[in-house]
Amino acid sequence: MTDPIADYLTRLRNAIKAHHRVVEIPANNLKKEMTRVLYEKGYILKYKFEDTENKQGVIKIALKYHPQTRQSAIQSLQRVSTPGLRQYADKKTLPRVMNGLGVAIITTSKGVMTDKEARQQGIGGEVLCYVQ
Repeated sequence: MTDPIADYLTRLRNAIKAHHRVVEIPANNLKKEMTRVLYEKGYILKYKFEDTENKQGVIKIALKYHPQTRQSAIQSLQRVSTPGLRQYADKKTLPRVMNGLGVAIITTSKGVMTDKEARQQGIGGEVLCYVQ
């Protein structure tokens, strides 16, 4: 697998389209931090890191749906930076997703954070994905 982040996003998209409640994803530190950001922003219900026989472990993510309409809290996940074409943004050109209604997940020198947090701290970084 050449792009584990794209695999992470695709597993989430497929689970949402199939209306699964829980999705299991192979873990690494970057995926754990992305999951933490999604939880803090209210896009997922819960998450849990489980260690398995292999050293990486598994991330179990409980997806969040509206009780009446059964519509997911995550409307779209879009990968921005790819291994062949990295997309960096400095503090002046940080993206705004849906004019602030969505979130851009950015990896910076101070960790993984949203575009709003990076703008407040005045730092830029690699734009991983857009979440709406």
